[in-house]
Amino acid sequence: MNLFMELLLFLPIIIYAYIEAFVKLFISVKRKSVSGELVLITGAGHGIGRATAYEFANRQSRLVLWDINKHGVEETAAECRRLGATAHAFVVDCSKKEEIYSAAEKVKKDIGDVTILVNNAGVIIAADLLSTQDHQIQKMFEVNILAHYWTAKAFLPAMMNNNHGHIVTVASAAGHLATSFMVTYSSSKFAAVGFHKALTQELSALGKDGIKTSCLCPAFVNTGFVKNPSMSLMKVLEPEKVANKLLEGILTNQKMIFIPSFLKIHLILEKILPEHALAALYKLQNIQFDAVVGYRNRVISD
Repeated sequence: MNLFMELLLFLPIIIYAYIEAFVKLFISVKRKSVSGELVLITGAGHGIGRATAYEFANRQSRLVLWDINKHGVEETAAECRRLGATAHAFVVDCSKKEEIYSAAEKVKKDIGDVTILVNNAGVIIAADLLSTQDHQIQKMFEVNILAHYWTAKAFLPAMMNNNHGHIVTVASAAGHLATSFMVTYSSSKFAAVGFHKALTQELSALGKDGIKTSCLCPAFVNTGFVKNPSMSLMKVLEPEKVANKLLEGILTNQKMIFIPSFLKIHLILEKILPEHALAALYKLQNIQFDAVVGYRNRVISD
């Protein structure tokens, strides 16, 4: 079949897809139940991870909580139990592959097969590239993306055997839109978005349609990791709101979850606007946060 005929046959698929998307705007999406599912959340001792654990606890999920901070993860687990869920706390450094694999084996042996994996743990250093130390660059990639590989390799086999599960990649709006003084962080989150997209495609190619994937991409979240963030076009988000939107996305099997949702428009504009117009748009956003710029040795705003 020649290329022209293939493109001609592709046209009805495009039209059908648009009609389907339009109809779905007026139909309530069926939400799946996560009651009884074994949910593992990395970085559960603080911020989005903690708030997400509470959301799952309220839905009668069983929880496995990982964090490098012993006090934080145990506090999260205690609150989840108060909400009526079973919760197991583990101290795990997600920058260390050996710790991830060791903790994963203990979870599988003592608790069971994880059916929902939320790769939430993250590290961020706000600084210009030349001021970011080598070990900080390595740490951000180890936690923000490499850990996703190790957890997926640990828990995906059981999901594939049962053709059932959900893998959640917590990325960032910075994984789609580059941000000054976050070169390493943004690069690692671009990688996380790519991991999600490639894994989604691979599971489809393998016929594992029972394993769902979601990628969370919020703007600045008030977790304390970035100091004094502000934006002209949107508010800094609270972890509880982000977690609530994330759960909604998981329950409805959304592939890409942008918070706020109009970030999608920004992505479209970035692809179609001329260079000078795009620069003006970034300036209009007036993104600001405390960042270390070593060669000038002072805190600046982007």
